[in-house]
This record gives sequence, structure tokens and C-alpha cells, in this order.
Amino acid sequence: MSAQPLAQPLAEAAASLASSAHPLAQQLGHPLAASAASLVQSVDWLAVAPPLIAAVVALGVLVADLFLPESRKNVLGWISVAGLAAAALMLLPLLDGDRATFCLTGNGTGTGAGPGSLTGAPRACSYTADHFTLVIQLLVLGGALLAALLSITTLDDDRRRVPSGEFWFLLLSATAGAALLPAARDLATLIVALEVASLPAFALVGIRHGDRRSAEAALKFFLSSVTATAVSLMGVSFVYASTGTLYLTQVAQRLPDTPGQLHTLAQTGVVLTLIGFAFKTAAVPFHFWVPDTYVGAPLPVAAYLSVVGKAVGFSGLILVTVVAFPSYADVWGPALAVLAALTMTVGNVGALRQQATRARSAVRLLAWSSVGQAGYLLVPIAAAGYAKDAQKAIGSTVAYALMYAAVNLGAFAVAAVVGRGRAGNRISDYRGLYATNPVTALLMAFFLLCLAGLPPGIIGLFAKVTVFSAAVGAGLGWLAVVMAVNVVIALFYYLRWTALLFRAPEGETVRHRIPAPLTAAIALAGVAGVALSGAPQLVLRFASTGLF
Repeated sequence: MSAQPLAQPLAEAAASLASSAHPLAQQLGHPLAASAASLVQSVDWLAVAPPLIAAVVALGVLVADLFLPESRKNVLGWISVAGLAAAALMLLPLLDGDRATFCLTGNGTGTGAGPGSLTGAPRACSYTADHFTLVIQLLVLGGALLAALLSITTLDDDRRRVPSGEFWFLLLSATAGAALLPAARDLATLIVALEVASLPAFALVGIRHGDRRSAEAALKFFLSSVTATAVSLMGVSFVYASTGTLYLTQVAQRLPDTPGQLHTLAQTGVVLTLIGFAFKTAAVPFHFWVPDTYVGAPLPVAAYLSVVGKAVGFSGLILVTVVAFPSYADVWGPALAVLAALTMTVGNVGALRQQATRARSAVRLLAWSSVGQAGYLLVPIAAAGYAKDAQKAIGSTVAYALMYAAVNLGAFAVAAVVGRGRAGNRISDYRGLYATNPVTALLMAFFLLCLAGLPPGIIGLFAKVTVFSAAVGAGLGWLAVVMAVNVVIALFYYLRWTALLFRAPEGETVRHRIPAPLTAAIALAGVAGVALSGAPQLVLRFASTGLF
């Protein structure tokens, strides 16, 4: 009874307030509507097609897994391969010019100079499909395609411990994030893409049921990646607090004019962001997770991480250094030069120490070798901090990454062949491979010589000379000397493995039967390596023309 008198005045007051606000709402209606309309962004679906196709196919595979009987689960693998191939083919229509979408109002969308452009007025966009994006997406999607071909055979051999539907969903999801990252042009999208690429990878590493080594590898990978993410987010938050923007081009414009009281905050943000991405690239001293993770993960997942995982880390590092933090080149240039020297040295010495008779020594050597190769990839990025032409220096990194992706995936594919007959996958298991599988042995020798930088692996030699010249051209003579010493160290263990392929086999020879998907993966990697060795100059031209 007492609530009724109180409710009536409240209702009358609310009605009065609504009626008095109505004319004001009418008066402001048109400007508000116009403002709301101006905030609506059109989406360039063609530009976002490569990562979008991978994401859609991932969801389709996950749903299809619910309805397919166990005997037909292998269809999911071929659907995934077809989806990755379709995503890669969607790069072709994007070659006619730079495209950008999710741009700030008034900055425009469509084709034209991208937000990272070094010529003309940059645009503030969240997604840009420029030449740099397309090259890295080609590397990511091509690497994921070869890893998927390796995975089809692995899942057939280990179906009881590896669930097919979950595996393909995780692989495609990680690939979608990896393809999104090089197109990201704001720090928020960059971090989100980095995590979309990383989180499924944790599960892929530990996906084998009942395998303690796989679970331990996944835990180490998870802890290191979470630490890197936390450091990166802290750095990004500091940069945002200092500049008031997340767009890379706007960060680059505002960092030099940071107020004095925010200068220390901005410097700390830049350093923390770089440390976070150094974790992702497996640069020393943030490399400790690599050997155990590669050995514990299924072999196709290790191959995927060695190529696509590195592409994610290095493309993100390039974007934050060259595009977002060019005014701090005097900070990140020397820091990356020191990291490059440490990384290549520790990686090559670690590979040199591997014993041929140790279980899984072949995969462990490839893991340490990938750390050493990461050091070479860091050299041109460091040189970009000193060089007048940053695009040319970055082009050397991209060209080297393309070479490394093709031949390293080929080496992992041959390791998968040998691992089918010899579960230990020791380096000594490769002795006499030429006597049983001559074509496979010749291709493995070619892949190893490419990684070493020796003929007939011309593309490996060309890529190392390109990186070496980038260091010399930037005035980093000491780094070029360190790189030359490390190339000599790497020659020893690569040539030792190569020679083992052609030695007389010990004991009973084992002929390795190669399934069709594995044959296709080795053939594609071999064709790519031979084609690149035949015209190595095209790689550098393709990789360094109009990157940003």
C-alpha cells in the first residue's frame, strides 16, 4: 500500500523527462545519424579472403568431424589441404595493387598506398594487403599446406592417439591467425593475430594422448609463449598510453613528439614490445623451449612451427620495428644485432653438439639448426636500423625466409619418411639412405646443402650472400664476421649428415615405403628449391619490391 504513492510520482517524473528529451533528441537526431553512418566501415572481402578461407574451413572441418564415421576421418585431411590451397590461390587477385580495409573514417579504403607506405600520406587501417603481406601469406599458407600433407600420413599411422577433427581444426585455426598477422597494421590486431596463431599451436604440440614427452613439450611452449604475450601486452599498453593510438603509422608519427613526462614510458613500451616478439622468434636467450618442443611434438607440427611459427614472429617483429618504431632505430638496431650474433652462435653450436646415435637426434639437430637460421634472419632486420633503405634490408630477410621455408620443410618431410621405419629417428638411421631410397637421399642432400649455403643449393648460397651484404652495407662489419664464422660451423654438421646418406649401410637395409601425401610434400619442396636455385634473383626482387 505504501509503495503505490511513491511509484506514481516516479512514473510521472520519468514521463516528463522523456517528453522534455524528445525535442532535443529530434534536434540532434540528424547529426547523430550522420555520425553513426560515417562510422560504418565497408569490408574488402577480397583482401581478407586468405585468412578468412582458412578460418571458415577450420569451422567446417570441426562440424564435419561430428558426423563422419571413424573410417572416413581421412577425408578431413584432404578437405583441409583443399582449403589451404584455395586460400593460397586467393592471393593471385591481390597482386594488382595494395588493398586496405577497416580504416579510420576519412582515411579511405580500397587500393592505393598502404598504411605502412614510405611514400605518400599513410593511412590508418587495421588490415592491409600490400606486397609484404602477400609474400608472408604465401610463405604461411604454402608452409601450412606442406605440413598438412605430412600430417595426413602421420594421422593415418597414429590415429588412436591423435584425434583427426581436433587436429585439423587446430592446424587451420593457427594458420588463419598466422595469415592475418602480416596484414595487421594496428597493435591490437597484431597481438590478437599473434595469439590466434599461438594458442592452437600449444594444443597441437601436446595433442598425442598418453605421450609424456608431448605433454612436457606443450607445457614448455605454453609457459614461454604466455610470458612473451604478457611482456608484449605490457609494452603495447605503455606505447598506447604514450601516443594515444594503436595504429602503427600513427604510433610512428607520434613517438618522436612524446611529451617529456611520458618519454620514459614510451621507451619502456618499445623495449618490452621488442622483447615479447624476440620470444616468438626463438632468439637467444628466449630459445630454450625450441629443442624440447620440436622433439616432443608430432613431426608435422615441428615442421609447421619451424617455418610458419618463425614467419609469424619475424613478420610481427618487422612491423613493430620498421613501421611502428622507426624513430627508435638507435635502440632496436644494436639490440637486434647483438641478438642475431648470439642466436646464430648458440644455435649452430647446439646443432654441432648433437650425437648421431642419440634418440631423435635428427629432429633435435633440425631444431637447433632452426635457432641458428633465426639468427641469420635477424641480421637484415638489425641492418634496417642502420641502413638508409630499410625496405631493401627487410627484403633480404623475406627472401631468406622463403628459401628457408622450402628446404627446411623438405628436410622435415624426409625425416618423416625415415621415422616411419626407424622410430628413434637418429642421424645414424640415415646412413645408406641412398642405397634404399636414392631419390629421397638426393633430395635430402640438396635440402641440407641449401641450408648450408653450398652448390647445387644455389638459393641457399644466394640467400646467405644477400644477408651478408645487408650487414656490410649497414656498416655492421663485426656482425658479418660473426655470421661468416657461424656459416663455417654449420657447414660441418650439414656436410657430416649429407655424407652419411651415401655411405655403405650397416646391417640389414630398410626400404622406406613413401605414401602419396608424403611423396607430394617432398616433391613440392624439391621443385620449389630447384626452381628457386635456378632463378635466385627473382626471389630477392619479388621479396623486396614495394614491401610497405
